[in-house]
Order: sequence, then structure tokens, then C-alpha cells
Amino acid sequence: MQIPVLVEAIANNGFCARAGEPLTLSAMGATPEEAVAKLRLLLNGHLQNGRQLVALDLAEEDNPWLAMAGMYEAKDPLVQEWKEAMAAYRQDAENDPDYP
Repeated sequence: MQIPVLVEAIANNGFCARAGEPLTLSAMGATPEEAVAKLRLLLNGHLQNGRQLVALDLAEEDNPWLAMAGMYEAKDPLVQEWKEAMAAYRQDAENDPDYP
């Protein structure tokens, strides 16, 4: 299993390795490797006594957005007009210097 870990230098104090949710833990070390090793120990200690991290795959029938996928015919003139209007708006927005 892999999780993202942020390793950053701490001014005049070595390095800090941090993991995010659901295991918000951090560890300090003199080197990045030491900080990560200490964090690994903390994480492994936290995942004991029946606690687990699992990845959950949603089946297609569990995703309500998939019910709408493909509901419009690509060759429908109204759909084509809608796509053209979206493209024109997108281009106007990109050309607008005040658009975020």
C-alpha cells in the first residue's frame, strides 16, 4: 500500500515527514530518511488491533452520474449547437483578461 507523505526541512531542526487523512501523523528526523522511517513506525503502530486502510472501488451501478452518461446523441443538432455555444463561451472566457 502506498500513501502520500510530505517531507519538508524544518529550519535548523532537521526534517518533518507528514501523512494526511485518515492518518494525520508526523515524525521528525535529522534526515529525510530518518523522518520517513519514524513516520512508517507510527503508521504501522496505528494500524493494529483490527484497524485497516482499504481502497474502495465503486461499481458502475453505485455511481449515479453514470446513469446520465451517453444520454444525448452526439449527432443531434441541438446537442451540436449546445457544444458550439460552450466552446464559444470557453474561448471568450480564455480571451477575457479579467477572467480568473
